[in-house]
Amino acid sequence: MGRVGVVLCPCELEGVPLFNPEVLVEGLKRRGDVLPFIHYPPVCSELGMEAIRAFLEKSELDRAIVTCSKPELFGPTFKKALRQWGLNPSLSEVLGIRPAPERGGLQEATGDVLILIERKIDEIRERVPSKSQGVPFTKRVMVIGGGITGITASIDLGNAGYEVLLVDRLPSIGGRMLQLSETFPTLDCAQCTLTPKTVETGQHSQIRLITYAEIESVSGEVGNFLVKIRRKAAYVDWAKCTGCGLCQEKCPSKVHSEFERGIGPGKAIYTLSPQAVPNKPVINRELCRYFTRGKCRVCEKVCPVGAIDYEQEDTFIEERVGAIIVATGFDLYPKEEIGEYGYGDVPDVIDGLAFERLLSASGPTAGEIRRPSDGRIPKEMVFIQCVASRDPERYMPYCSRACCMYTAKHARLYKHKVHDGRAYIFYMDIRSMGKGYEEFIQQGVEEEGILYLRGRVSRLFRDNDHVVVWGVDTLTGKKVDIAADMVVLATAMIPSHGIRELAEKLHIKTDEYGFLTEAQWKLYPVETGVEGVYLAGCAQGPKDIADTVAQGDAAASKVQALFAQH
Repeated sequence: MGRVGVVLCPCELEGVPLFNPEVLVEGLKRRGDVLPFIHYPPVCSELGMEAIRAFLEKSELDRAIVTCSKPELFGPTFKKALRQWGLNPSLSEVLGIRPAPERGGLQEATGDVLILIERKIDEIRERVPSKSQGVPFTKRVMVIGGGITGITASIDLGNAGYEVLLVDRLPSIGGRMLQLSETFPTLDCAQCTLTPKTVETGQHSQIRLITYAEIESVSGEVGNFLVKIRRKAAYVDWAKCTGCGLCQEKCPSKVHSEFERGIGPGKAIYTLSPQAVPNKPVINRELCRYFTRGKCRVCEKVCPVGAIDYEQEDTFIEERVGAIIVATGFDLYPKEEIGEYGYGDVPDVIDGLAFERLLSASGPTAGEIRRPSDGRIPKEMVFIQCVASRDPERYMPYCSRACCMYTAKHARLYKHKVHDGRAYIFYMDIRSMGKGYEEFIQQGVEEEGILYLRGRVSRLFRDNDHVVVWGVDTLTGKKVDIAADMVVLATAMIPSHGIRELAEKLHIKTDEYGFLTEAQWKLYPVETGVEGVYLAGCAQGPKDIADTVAQGDAAASKVQALFAQH
């Protein structure tokens, strides 16, 4: 095997030299398998890139390491340049060099960099050239996540003429937006906005839905990813099923629906909603009487087309795609895990998505606001913001961004339905950064009489049939004691379940909280460290619907630009 080229960029980071180039070259020359090269000016300049190309061609090198202080900025440019030069990007690496403040002077820093480079040299030498070199570039896209972000990206790419595989772990697409009642700041019906999109996606000639499925493994590289997908057993033959709903109607198992956030009834065989796309049911074997007790089989008896299949097993399929968009959405921090305030122990304390289901006409109460415990209409409502958000000592230190607005929406919709009710909002700060957002907040205060109380809640407990909320208004310095009928929590937005495992399969990174990280948040906001893999929506961090849709469009445009080059 030939030598490995090492291109040393002698740039400084904020005026601090990262290493002594001459000493580093001498150290590398002691190895017989390395050809070091220092270039002035920095490698990220036009002259620098031309110098690297000439160095690689003249030395007939196919493996190289380039050091720089900002690999997240230079890396994507270098990888694209290698491909244009006819070299295999998988055999090269951009190595980030950072100063080590805990170490001594420049001599110690140079020694650290030498060790780092030598480790990378050994790794590069062991790499096997990608088998996809010379293989035709596959112009198909896989979108992981069927929420509004994934739907947006899929429709954009489908309309551009590319084949799209839309994979979602749920039985139908729509994601979290499917659970919403209305959207801020225009109070448009969420179903009216989303349903045309889900129907268009399901009927699009270029989009193939692979629902109730999860990614098992990913191999290959840009233009030639091989993705193995596990399709979970639905115990219903979807090819035969007509979606008539008779099996759900006759199912005797009454359970709490996860889609209804535990406040509404469900069945062991179910579809997520009446507008589900695809409109095919699945059986939850953990709740089905046949699987748990060995008897029942009612759904099998009433199905007019014989679609129930209790022997069905998970199946595996493999698909080859040229690019991947990850749009896996978010979950909410479980209120049951916020113990010190009593949030998880007191009845009639629910999270924001549960309240959305109460507000929704397709929800368990057909849009009427009624307490889960006794069905009574609440006259005193308390909304608490920043629950498990902006709390670095115990929970999540970051702002969840959408909470200020959806809490304001909740309070306004509550007042629209319960005219004589009173709405209180405990808040830390109001962050209404968007078109029409601040005006929306002010309208709620001025026209609906919503009372904002600046301060955190100190305790919440049950007293007879009331939920007592203790807090303080820091603007007046007065303690607040409210005997509420119901409390709604704006809990932190967190990454969706299983995202870290998915990131490992895709060889992309997550931050300390589990959100997927982009290559560089200012210049490459939807790209990752893996060429051909893109991010969009709340998989990357908390966002509202407008921002997630914009990112879905952005990721789709990146894929189109990538495909246009091949």
